[in-house]
Amino acid sequence: MIPKRLENLLQERRVWYKSLVHTEAYTAQEVAASMHVKGRELAKSVMVKADGEIIMTVLPASSKVDFGRLRDVLHKKDLRLAKEEEFSDLFPDCETGAEPPFGNLYQVDTLVDSSLTGDEYIYFNAGTHYEAVEMKYRDFEELVRPKVAEFTERF
Repeated sequence: MIPKRLENLLQERRVWYKSLVHTEAYTAQEVAASMHVKGRELAKSVMVKADGEIIMTVLPASSKVDFGRLRDVLHKKDLRLAKEEEFSDLFPDCETGAEPPFGNLYQVDTLVDSSLTGDEYIYFNAGTHYEAVEMKYRDFEELVRPKVAEFTERF
């Protein structure tokens, strides 16, 4: 079930999107495979803790966060992956690990890797481990207004 706050935003702004149900999957690469999309086309949300603040990074499923680059982009000293218990309360209507890349709906800063900006569509988890959303990237960017930077490396 798409979180109500996300569904309401998409409907209020009359944004085209498609809800996609897939087999239950817990890694971004598994989700991409079950949806038959390339790993670089599926966006995953990775939560980091930067100088005590939770930040949502959004990157292709086929990439990983380059913490050296990310530290430079954010101008933060203490940077690491956030532990689930540090952020799960921020997303009460989502299964942990399936947060949609709409940090703005949860008062969390959102940073998108620039490699996603050239795609016409973006695919992402919709709050569960069995449902995803497809929408136009430009609509996503308009709704979220994320910071965009280059901070990943491919597997």
